[in-house]
Amino acid sequence: MHLDPAIDGFARYLATERGFSVNTVRGYCADLSGLATFAEDQGVDTVDGLTLELLRDWLWTGTQAGLARATIARRSASARGFTAWLTRDGVLPSDPAVRLRSPKPGRTLPRVINRNQMQELLDRLEAAAATDDPGAVRDLAIIELLYASALRVSELVGLDVGDVDLSRLTVRVTGKGDKERVVPFGVPAQAAIVRYLRAARPALATAAATGSPGSKSAQSGAPAGGPAGPRATDPHALFLGSHRQRLGVRAVYRLVAALLESMPGTGPAGPHALRHTAATHLLDGGADLRAVQEMLGHASLGTTQIYTHVSAERLQQSYRLAHPRA
Repeated sequence: MHLDPAIDGFARYLATERGFSVNTVRGYCADLSGLATFAEDQGVDTVDGLTLELLRDWLWTGTQAGLARATIARRSASARGFTAWLTRDGVLPSDPAVRLRSPKPGRTLPRVINRNQMQELLDRLEAAAATDDPGAVRDLAIIELLYASALRVSELVGLDVGDVDLSRLTVRVTGKGDKERVVPFGVPAQAAIVRYLRAARPALATAAATGSPGSKSAQSGAPAGGPAGPRATDPHALFLGSHRQRLGVRAVYRLVAALLESMPGTGPAGPHALRHTAATHLLDGGADLRAVQEMLGHASLGTTQIYTHVSAERLQQSYRLAHPRA
């Protein structure tokens, strides 16, 4: 079998049988397309030409090119998944990648915003929302919900109005692998969402496609519509952009990055920083680790345990600063 159709088949398997997200499947395909290009340069264009030596050479070439350890580890995982699938389907008699090893990626502590900084951020958003600008009211609801429920940005923008239960203070989320979970949020997030639904969302839904209200920090980036005029409002999406369509991931990234730009700290400044922050603050407050795992939608408890390291690191920093015999 030629490499290209084999990769296409593997992508379909990941999407349909494993339930992987579009972005995850795209990442696998990008890695395997790179492998196919490397293999073809070595005179190999079929799957039966994939050997352990060729796969090791591919990873070594990436290392020599200066790729990060995490990237090499991800490429190795992609190759192992691909050849294991080919072997299970009987395309290959044995798995050439079963002994393929790669460097373990170094785990760095995620960026966490402290409680005072988080309050300052929310106060800024509240002040902007006090002007009743629909976009500012929406932005406050977005950040309150991200921080309250520790959602992934893809989960947030995928929410429909019907997913939010304002009486029970819960939101139904579809996470990785199309797995549903119900996540709680607090009273401040409830108030922000109610305010958004009562006034801001209707304003965004009825606004003209050009010159529509909305903050500069979060624009949907969607086209304004074809020659026949603007598109109809998305009736289901919870958060709408400036063109009456579901707010996009990039818009939320721009919003959070702008908010965190002036704050001290290192590390990524996207929506995931709020997810990290929420998880860490929960554990700092005494939340059970398994409860946090369920809230975050982590398949493995080990993934959630990184936040215990964050809490320990913060405790050590506080100790060094405060204790007279530190």
